[in-house]
Amino acid sequence: MSVAAKICGLSTEEAVTAAVAGGAAFLGFVFYPPSPRAVSADKAARLGAAVPSGITRVGMFVDADDDTIGAVLAEAPIDLLQLHGHESPDRLADIKLRFALPVMKAVAIAAPEDVLGAARYEEVADLLLFDAKPPRRPDALPGGNGLAFDWELIAGRSWRCQWMLSGGLTAELLPEAVRLSGAQAVDVSSGVGSRPGEKDLRKIRAFLAAAHALG
Repeated sequence: MSVAAKICGLSTEEAVTAAVAGGAAFLGFVFYPPSPRAVSADKAARLGAAVPSGITRVGMFVDADDDTIGAVLAEAPIDLLQLHGHESPDRLADIKLRFALPVMKAVAIAAPEDVLGAARYEEVADLLLFDAKPPRRPDALPGGNGLAFDWELIAGRSWRCQWMLSGGLTAELLPEAVRLSGAQAVDVSSGVGSRPGEKDLRKIRAFLAAAHALG
């Protein structure tokens, strides 16, 4: 079985088409205004409307309140909510109950204790996303920084829910990342970009080809 791939930070029809044609299992749309990859609910609605069934449309939020999430969901067809901030397990449970959608919780990893901390989300999250901890600077984004963490930190562990690997992945690094971590699903954003907020269609195709070659 090939590795399932999520292409995140999509903002153009061309990039969505390339991701769909390449066999992406997940398409990610960012609803976090500070990010250069952010899109409006209206734009996400247009981009997501033509996505074939069977591909999961993911909405990425960072410490968003109910009104913010609800306003997006009123317009855009979202199948999975990705929570990439400091949301607590109780907040995840509230969001799942209110919006009746599965949730994926991003966990920032830099050290073994960060991995242990992910366990508190296992009972409520439908998926976990292991990403590199962002750099300590005021303008750092919670994700999409092109940074990797030590993949062996999560190797050999079993989780009660499905999980996905993210952080600094590229087509070239993907085989080693999967080998070391044991990931069966991966997420990429900056690794298929030409510059912040802009995707490289060739990199999207190459990343997805690399993911499908693994198994």
